[in-house]
Amino acid sequence: MAIKHFLQFKDFTREEHQYVFERTRWIKDQFKSYQKYWPLTDRTLVMIFEKASTRTRLSFEAGVQQLGGSAIYLNTRDSQLGRGEPVEDAAQVISRMSDLVMIRTFEQDIIERFAANSRVPVINGLTNEYHPCQILADIFTYIEHRGCIGGKTVAWVGDANNMCNTWLQAAEVLDFKVHVSTPPGYELNPALIAGVDPSRYAVFADPMDACRGADLVTTDVWTSMGYEAENEARMKAFADWCVDAEMMGVADAKALFMHCLPAHRGEEVTADVIDGPQSVVWDEAENRLHVQKALMEYLLLGRLKV
Repeated sequence: MAIKHFLQFKDFTREEHQYVFERTRWIKDQFKSYQKYWPLTDRTLVMIFEKASTRTRLSFEAGVQQLGGSAIYLNTRDSQLGRGEPVEDAAQVISRMSDLVMIRTFEQDIIERFAANSRVPVINGLTNEYHPCQILADIFTYIEHRGCIGGKTVAWVGDANNMCNTWLQAAEVLDFKVHVSTPPGYELNPALIAGVDPSRYAVFADPMDACRGADLVTTDVWTSMGYEAENEARMKAFADWCVDAEMMGVADAKALFMHCLPAHRGEEVTADVIDGPQSVVWDEAENRLHVQKALMEYLLLGRLKV
């Protein structure tokens, strides 16, 4: 059987995503009721970090252990990957000593090359271009609170970054729409959303217009990891792209607010929004744990009839 990787959201079909969401619900229920579930006994996850992380490391490491497996943490600063070893060679070796690999790095090309030379499934824990595991958690959180996301509208306010790119892929796969509003100079990169049906998204110069009638409003930090040198310029450019009560007020009355965290209150979102009644950021953060457990189970064991 061909190895299945999860490098972009579009790597899975709608049916596969629906299966993962169903398994997530079941696995989360087991976790909440303190039921032991160890389908990955004796399986080893290798986690490779070139970019620092809190939620990604914690959710993957705790997740695989809760499924009965074990995790090994590798930082490129402390391994041969940080000393010039070709990605292709590292993939050959690491995949012979493990069952699953998660990589959090800069360029998408790195993870694509690793996967092409891996004997085991590879998961994208974040790249500059895409963040599929986070969008899995976000959509599952929406499903938990509001039901099916199909036919709904998601408003993205802020930088056209890896999160935004992945939301557009998800809209294509799961049949919903994304309203995108970014400051001038920080627009969508056509190369990164190639293949996405233009009818699945709309671009708005005014973030208020993007939020109007939306079922979900979401954003991210103004300066993503790796772009710190641009911070001062971004602070000025993004000043009008702060999600506040006025933006949430023009969204649907039942609209949710999400943020992948960490958040900077007073910059990309006001405190009254992220700490307010429409915010589900803590459920969203926790659900990284549960969707990634379902994802790892699926990549290693396929569809289960339980």
